[in-house]
Amino acid sequence: MQISANGVRLEVDERGPASGEPLVMIMGLGMQLVAWPEGLVDQLVARGFRVIRFDNRDVGLSQPFDRLGVPNLAVAALRHSLGLPVASPYRLADLADDTAALIAALGLESAHVCAASMGGMVAQHLAAWHPLRVRSLTLMMTTSGARRLPQPSLKMRMALLSRPRHPHDPASVIEHLVRLHGMIGSPAYPMPEEQRRERIAAWMQRAYRPGAVVRQMAAIAADGDRTPLLARIAAPTHVIHGAGDPLVPLGCGQDLVRRIRGATLDVVDGMGHDLPEPLWPRFVAGIAGAAARAQHVDTTVSRG
Repeated sequence: MQISANGVRLEVDERGPASGEPLVMIMGLGMQLVAWPEGLVDQLVARGFRVIRFDNRDVGLSQPFDRLGVPNLAVAALRHSLGLPVASPYRLADLADDTAALIAALGLESAHVCAASMGGMVAQHLAAWHPLRVRSLTLMMTTSGARRLPQPSLKMRMALLSRPRHPHDPASVIEHLVRLHGMIGSPAYPMPEEQRRERIAAWMQRAYRPGAVVRQMAAIAADGDRTPLLARIAAPTHVIHGAGDPLVPLGCGQDLVRRIRGATLDVVDGMGHDLPEPLWPRFVAGIAGAAARAQHVDTTVSRG
């Protein structure tokens, strides 16, 4: 279904009972709501959550922003490397405002939040600037963006900036994405290549917006260091990070835990930058644990 939030049309999928604990899930760079696996959603619903997935603005079936043009990533990367301001069509804080408005549009005062990769960056803004909207926060494979933190290898950065050999040929685009997702996947939980290809083909059939990926990459570069925001986060926070993440190294997750008051950390051996099926019960337990901590805080406050 489509919901208007912050003046933007967002595609939303809800699962689970209306009376369940609301859980908003924010996906990463250029990724659609279907990148949250159905099986993981089913396990969260079974745990008592009302799971709310949505396509970020400019992605999937949500409102496109093609009218804003496609940024020059080479220029953005150069300015970012020099510590200069980077222009972007919209900011990660805008996506956080979208999410806060979505929670309100659903008739909720607040929700638990689980966010991955770029979604975790958006969630940092959400929890910092809209604290009353966030009951608990689970941050997966994400970073504050601080320059001092470990970075992906040059090979990984070049892969991210690379393009399909034939950008207008769907088969070529799929093969390009299959290779890229294979590079960032979990070394201990490899997905069979054919399964990865089928999944990416299904995503592309639903929607394919390469311009949005560039705009969101520019937004990440423009956002810079979110470290000052972390001290503002009051929601019970749980960080899940793979020890084998080649895109956002483990040190980034460890840094978040040091800087967010009361945050807990789950370091997952053999996990890369994806959501392997064998780890779904572990993810669900972590999300539920953070939610339980929020309920304990609410109970304590009400009793006081």
